[in-house]
Order: sequence, then C-alpha cells, then structure tokens
Amino acid sequence: MSVMSSQPCSVTRCAHRIFVGMAGIVLLLWHLAAVANPLRIIVIGAHPDDADICAGGTATLWASQGHHVKFLSMTNGDAGHQSMDREDLAQRRFFEAQKSARILGIEEYQVLPNPDGALLPDLNVRTQVIRAIREWRAEVVIFPRPNDYHPDHRNTSLAIQDASYLVLVPHILPEVRPLQVAPVYLYCRDAFQKPNPFTANVAVDISVVFERKVDALAAHESQFYEWLPWVRGTPDAFSGDPAQRRAKLKAWLATYFKIPDDVRAALARWYGEAVARAVMQAEAFEICEYGTQPDAARLRQLFPMLPDG
Repeated sequence: MSVMSSQPCSVTRCAHRIFVGMAGIVLLLWHLAAVANPLRIIVIGAHPDDADICAGGTATLWASQGHHVKFLSMTNGDAGHQSMDREDLAQRRFFEAQKSARILGIEEYQVLPNPDGALLPDLNVRTQVIRAIREWRAEVVIFPRPNDYHPDHRNTSLAIQDASYLVLVPHILPEVRPLQVAPVYLYCRDAFQKPNPFTANVAVDISVVFERKVDALAAHESQFYEWLPWVRGTPDAFSGDPAQRRAKLKAWLATYFKIPDDVRAALARWYGEAVARAVMQAEAFEICEYGTQPDAARLRQLFPMLPDG
C-alpha cells in the first residue's frame, strides 16, 4: 500500500507509513551528502547469495549513506544446481553476485574459488579470511553462526572465529598490514535453537529498501528460481514471465523473512513500540563474544540508520 494512500489505517500503521515516507526522503539526502567518517563493513557468507540474505537491506542502507560495504562468498557456489556443469555454474553465480551488488549499491562482491560443499576451516581458509578483513580495514564483520545445517556455513563461521584475534597479530600474514583495533563481529540471524538460540542485539527496519533486497535476491536466478524450488520438491514454484516470477518470489520472501517475536522486541528497543509494531521487514544481528564488544552508543554509531536514542 502506498504511503500516500487515502485508505484508513491503524495508528501504528499510519505512524509507520509516515516513518517509511520520511525514510525515503532521508535515503535521497544520504545519496547527496558525503559522510565525514565512512564505516567499513564486510559481510561474509559461505555461498554467493548468503550475504544478501543475511544483510542485504542493511547493506543498502549503509551504502546509501556513503559507507563502504563489501560482500564476500567463501565458496564459488558450484554445487548449487540440479543440472548445470559445476564450472559453468560457478561462472554464472559470480555474475549473479555482481548484479546483486549493483542493485544493492555495495562496492564489491568477492567470490573466492573454493569449491562448494568442501569448505574446511583449515589454515588456508583462515588465511583467506584474515587477508579479506585486513585488506578491507573492516570495522564490522558480519557472518553466520557456527550451528547450522550446512557444513560450509558452519565452517565459514569457524574460520572467521579463528581469525578474529589473528587479524591483529603482525607476524600472521605479515605481507598484509594488521588491524590496530579488533572489529565488531556480528552474527546473522537464524532460527536454529541448539546448542543456543540466536539473540537479537540489533534490529534494523529495512521496510523502505525491501523491494531492493527482493531484486537483489532475484538476481541470483540460478538459486531462487531454479535450485531452491527443485531441491524443495516444487520446481515450478516460480514459473511465469519475469514479473510473475518476481511477484511470487516477493510473496515467498515476505513469509520467509517474517519477523519473529524476539526481533520485534529488539526493534522496540531501538525504534520504540509504536514504530516497531508496524515494521514490515527487518534484519537482526547478534554480537559475537569475540572482537570488540560495543555498547549501545557504539552500536548506534555502527548502525547510523537507527533513530537517535
């Protein structure tokens, strides 16, 4: 429903329409204004599209403000298809990732050549992580939690945890200048409960950029229109012309990203109850116990799209 709709609405929904409309204006101003001290953020996933799922909306908000955002895929994703040759798929997924990056407005989407389904948290992979974090001079590192159904996801997390301190150590990978301050490490949201559930320390309203996140995920056609429907036993789930496929994908994503109660509660802490009740789409992050431990004031600096406290 348009923000300018004349249809009656609840107090919370009307409040959110006003908020979203103002957010759109703010996004435009952010595009026109330079940031004095831009942040440097890297979002690391196991496969091309993982970073987009985790933080595509927040990344767009950061990038719109002039902050430096990079996505990194630890594998080339060459196993994620029911019929394509692995080499052809890897190339296709690389170009899909670059298209997604353009849609989101981020600066870089790097895809490492490690094969899909075979990632291990060994010294080589750990070194790749250290190099990426150092070269980006990252202040914020976002990545998956180590309890996950996919070994590549788990091992990506373990490799980053193992690298979290070593990015400061000069004698480790001495050819790349070490960081002087440990980044803030944040976990992506997931629904896994064991050995411990996700804690939503930060939640970001991405309603104003959700359409862009949908477009970014739709850019990963091999995954969202082909592989994922096939592996779930519904190969025709997103059939139709491009507009029909996108509409079906948007409807599915709106359900998939439905805000759980704990994230809604986190939104209330950051945005206030009235706005939080009406937020349509959000991304949430958990503070990892490794690295710099931010307080609320520092989190507001790192997430400048949050309202002032």
